[in-house]
Amino acid sequence: MVDEPLFIPSDTADVAVRITEGEGPTVLWCGGFRSDMMGGKAVALADWGARTGRRVVRFDYRGHGESGGRFEDLAMSDWLADAERVMDRFCPGPTVVVGSSMGGWIGLLLARARLRAGTPLAGLVLIAPAADFTERLMWPQLPDDRKAEIEREGLTLLPSAYGDPYPITRRLIEDGRNHLLYGDAPIETGCPVHILQGVMDEDVPYRHALELVERLAHDDVVLTLVKDGDHRLSREEDIARLIAAVEGIVDDA
Repeated sequence: MVDEPLFIPSDTADVAVRITEGEGPTVLWCGGFRSDMMGGKAVALADWGARTGRRVVRFDYRGHGESGGRFEDLAMSDWLADAERVMDRFCPGPTVVVGSSMGGWIGLLLARARLRAGTPLAGLVLIAPAADFTERLMWPQLPDDRKAEIEREGLTLLPSAYGDPYPITRRLIEDGRNHLLYGDAPIETGCPVHILQGVMDEDVPYRHALELVERLAHDDVVLTLVKDGDHRLSREEDIARLIAAVEGIVDDA
């Protein structure tokens, strides 16, 4: 395992990457909104890779964790570009993307792009996937005064249950609309998908995952609902479910 992060340049700031060397297919971790690759699930996945001899790649989006850049200057297009850059450079051959929350949205976008390029992913494991969250989960729940502040000032600060208030920018909302998946057409991934979703999730309601399953009509999809699970799904039993889901797809790849 690499103890110190590698850094790859982007157009605005360096992107931090940590690699657990091993056999393929490569497992690529895509973290959530305002989270980083040193979180419990990401580290547990890297530990699993070290224990089993599997290659695991983690990274921080710009504005997150050990990567450069200011969070409030960035949006989905930037974070998707970071994921694409890391995948192109560090994920040769078959790749299983593990996406948590916003990383689930990014994972689905990566899968669609790979399918269109004729090199589909080997699989997707999605944890509380927050596809289209800026438009479907965030914007509708903002009070009118917050929406007005975003429109007027370009920024509002929202309280967070996970730490300091975080900035929501007009660019974040508007740029998210360029990457929406919940339209009229099915979502095509070209690979098996396993979704882990907490029924008690207050950030990404489980019905959002049920709708995703319906939209993935042409793919091999497994949905695991955790009745007492929250958004993080980071308890010991949740981590065990995550590792089992990853192993199931990796072994079949």
